[in-house]
Amino acid sequence: MKIAVTGASGGIGRAIVAEAERRGHGIVGIDRAEHPDVAANDKRRFILAGMENYETLVDALAGCDAVIHMAAIPSPGRHPDHVVHNNNVVGSYNILQAAAENGIKRICQASSVNAIGHSYSRKPRYDYFPIDEKHPNYSEDPYSLSKWICEQQADSFVRRYPDMVIASMRFHFVCDDKSIALRYLGPHSDATKHLWAYTRRDAAADACLLSLQAPFTGHEVFYIVAPDTTSDTPSRELAAQHLPEVPLEDGWNAHRSFFDSSKAERMLGWKHGNVDPRRL
Repeated sequence: MKIAVTGASGGIGRAIVAEAERRGHGIVGIDRAEHPDVAANDKRRFILAGMENYETLVDALAGCDAVIHMAAIPSPGRHPDHVVHNNNVVGSYNILQAAAENGIKRICQASSVNAIGHSYSRKPRYDYFPIDEKHPNYSEDPYSLSKWICEQQADSFVRRYPDMVIASMRFHFVCDDKSIALRYLGPHSDATKHLWAYTRRDAAADACLLSLQAPFTGHEVFYIVAPDTTSDTPSRELAAQHLPEVPLEDGWNAHRSFFDSSKAERMLGWKHGNVDPRRL
């Protein structure tokens, strides 16, 4: 398979490129900056472009079988609100439309657990734990709103192009290793606003690649989050201490994540891996 990877120079993008090539796929990397790990070589193309350069994107996707869209501003606060929102929404639309123009049917795009409102909300609102893909949307900040709209755009595209298949991946705190998440989210005073969740980078890359060949139709959203938390305190105790008003699902115990990724396990055949089973 020949796969175009936007945001190829970013952390997740580089992991996807490396794993895709290990699995025998051809790569077209696209980013506004060129990282040495994804630079063009005799087997790989690299195209310097931002997601606002629509015609360049159309040309870049020519001959590709699939697209993994990771290019985005990954959080609010680094840019003005309107820049965060508009960059992410327009970039997603442009890559989906460029894929459609090229007849590409399989697309994976980065979303976020924040698509429903979460880390960047003034006061996050949760209807139940663990959170799954059916949870209502309470987004309010520009980043969360942009991710929600990107998912709605995917719904629109599969209605317009019924043979297009799109996966939106809701990651959280993507890092190379759990030890990094522990450093930032374990004792951190704002850990409650992250619900002690993380996603290992290699697991995120694996989920994206699996989604391109999984047997589903239309657009599906998936939580791609580690099955355990970064805390040594059992999850029900954390919920009772910090969010006592949120209902808890029966059987949700031990150190299980506040996010339910079982849909990805069921539909994609994905596993996060390298988790101590005693924590679950």
